[in-house]
Amino acid sequence: MGDPRCDADGTRTQAPTHVDSAGWRISAEVRVHGLTILYHPDLERVGDRTMLEGLDAGRHSELSRQTPEFAHPGSSSGGRPLADVRLSRTPVLLRAAEDGGVLVERGKNRAPLTIDGSDVDRQFAVSAEALDDGVVLLLADRIALLLHRLDPVADTRTPRFELVGDSPAIAQLRRDIVQVADLRVPILLRGESGTGKELAAQAIHDASPRRSGPYVAVNMAALPPSLAAAELFGAERGAFTGADRRRPGHFEQAHGGTLFLDEVGETPPEVQALLLRTLETGEVRPVGGGRTLTPDVRILSATDADLEAAIETDRFRAPLLHRLSGYVLRLPPLRQRREDFGRLFHHFLRRELEAVGQIHRLAPHSRPWLPAPLVARLAAWSWPGNVRQLANVARQLVIANRHADPATRFDEVETLLGAEAPHTTAPPTVPQHSTVPQHRALPAPPARKRASELREEEVLTALRAHDFRPAATADALGIPRSSIYDLMKRIPGLRKASELTREEIDEAHARVGPSLEAVAAALEVSQRALRRRLGQLESGRDGRS
Repeated sequence: MGDPRCDADGTRTQAPTHVDSAGWRISAEVRVHGLTILYHPDLERVGDRTMLEGLDAGRHSELSRQTPEFAHPGSSSGGRPLADVRLSRTPVLLRAAEDGGVLVERGKNRAPLTIDGSDVDRQFAVSAEALDDGVVLLLADRIALLLHRLDPVADTRTPRFELVGDSPAIAQLRRDIVQVADLRVPILLRGESGTGKELAAQAIHDASPRRSGPYVAVNMAALPPSLAAAELFGAERGAFTGADRRRPGHFEQAHGGTLFLDEVGETPPEVQALLLRTLETGEVRPVGGGRTLTPDVRILSATDADLEAAIETDRFRAPLLHRLSGYVLRLPPLRQRREDFGRLFHHFLRRELEAVGQIHRLAPHSRPWLPAPLVARLAAWSWPGNVRQLANVARQLVIANRHADPATRFDEVETLLGAEAPHTTAPPTVPQHSTVPQHRALPAPPARKRASELREEEVLTALRAHDFRPAATADALGIPRSSIYDLMKRIPGLRKASELTREEIDEAHARVGPSLEAVAAALEVSQRALRRRLGQLESGRDGRS
């Protein structure tokens, strides 16, 4: 019989979801081990992926020039192997570990292999927690892959809205946009700086019945308090010095369309009161006029600020937050959608190269324009500035190397990658098999501390500061990511999410409320690991050895 989750054309449909006893929405589909191509000499292959079904069945999987086959998410056609002539036909073996992780064994494969920047001599243990963020495999200094847990369900029906990537987080964002686009309810977009909130707001407008109407974006942080009322609500002639004609405000300009209030958390206090009144009454009163207007406007807003904390310190009005957040969409940081890195980086490189008339640099070639080791290091970085920062790095690389083939100038990237560590080591010698010119070594990786130098209190403080995300904590501490899991094991009372019982989770839920973030903090585990544990419990799999 065929897969019941597949349509007639073989495309898997969206997995059903349900709400568990704690009130969290859990996918009925369990994520599987997989590999996603982050960089390949043929850049059209970037983003292709494969499911490692052998690992999920308790067997081993092979990784070589000829196997496995990779395909684009949702593709109904057959896949293709990596097929790069520099890769060995002798496979690297991937074995399922008892703790839910993966053991990577080189076996008889002698080609260079690194995992998150660490050279692999014989074998490398990737923990279950590390798979939540994904680890970057660099094969023969040619191809970068992400070993991670992926969603076997490919959503091919939802419009893409120019949102690049196929990670579960970005796929859910697209579905949420469809869910709310035709409603008039105000939407609050929340997420770190640089995650793409303005792009999501534009997508909501474009998907709505108001798409033919105006889309007006306003940076609330840039509004001077003395002019804010006139800018937002308009001004009649003679309302103030220099007002020689009637000026429509942003609300009136957006009539019949969408008004996007960006950085709404930075709205000056005086303006917050005026904005709240308009949202409550639907009326706009231009400065210097006695009449009121009732523009037909759909409100979208965005912030990277902690509005709840701002309310506690009287810097933001609670009623205004309630009015703005008729529905909340959260945009994921780049570090939580690492499988999208390759597609995003390729997208930005293509855009910047087209701008300088150098798009031919990305044509398939035996000597790629950018060296794979550099891209692998970028993929493993934490990206505090998110997608916006990645776009800026792509622009820096293109401009610095616009007349070079292959690229040889990585000064800004070297500065970026060394930013998290105060010292750098000497650049490594470029191996003879590398395609990088011998006169230019790759940027050196950031210097690492010794894990043995860290005190338990220091590690625990860093874990709490980074919401118990091991990869981000390791980056902040300046230690290899493989070391953070050993350190966590040595801290008394610190447990893995996979060890938690249903009773412990429910008790924490009753104590701190329904927020997954709050429950994860109370149990001192990452949100992603807790969500995975809930999925195990709901599906009847204990997940413990």
